[in-house]
Amino acid sequence: MSGELRVFPDAAALARGAADELRRRATAAVAATGRFSVALSGGGTPRLLYRELAGDAGRGLPWDRTHVFWGDERLVPPEHPDSNYGEVWRELLGKVPIPPGNIHRMRGEDPDPTCAAADYDGELRRVFDLGPAERPRIDLVLLGMGADGHTASLFPGSAALDTRDRLVASTFVPRLGAWRLTLALPVLNAAACVLFLVSGADKAETLARVLEGPSLPRELPAQAVQPASDDLLWLVDAAAARALRFTARRNGGDPRGV
Repeated sequence: MSGELRVFPDAAALARGAADELRRRATAAVAATGRFSVALSGGGTPRLLYRELAGDAGRGLPWDRTHVFWGDERLVPPEHPDSNYGEVWRELLGKVPIPPGNIHRMRGEDPDPTCAAADYDGELRRVFDLGPAERPRIDLVLLGMGADGHTASLFPGSAALDTRDRLVASTFVPRLGAWRLTLALPVLNAAACVLFLVSGADKAETLARVLEGPSLPRELPAQAVQPASDDLLWLVDAAAARALRFTARRNGGDPRGV
């Protein structure tokens, strides 16, 4: 796989490194275009990052020029504890001076997942002023990776992996017995930069398969994320990196190509 790997000694150092990278990207994007667009992820791994950004690490960020999107969402109301939007709001967005109009959430409370996906498709087209065949170029897409190799809500074997004609897919996940909304793979791969954030020993074997194993994108959807920009970052902690065969430098985030 292409990309750049940075290994951090623990989850706290990983969060600080990710905050530094996001701050650098935001500053550069605003200097170049006047705004910064970022798609955020739910789940436990980015929680420490959001807490960093809600504190000292987020001071000086151009919040008034930042537009926030989501990579995926559960079909629950925003106040539900499982809501990705709700988690990011509690940990970050409710604590920083970002204009409400700059927050673009998926409508997980819509009982019809197809309608919810179409609604977010329309929101992306409106904000990015897209033509019918165009895709948004999000400045930074933050992704996690599950122990099964899924990313966003693109799960192994899911029909959502084949979505090409829409920006957002609704997908039923049989093992969870639940519907999800997710950015389609072409949208992830149209991003200016994709940053994977991976933490924990339970991800180690899968991370090794994704980065060093054969190409099996339907079995390991994280492998299917290959941005056209070639700007792909893997920020991982030492626990997640422990099954990798090569020796990555571990002094707080030195890069190594993969």
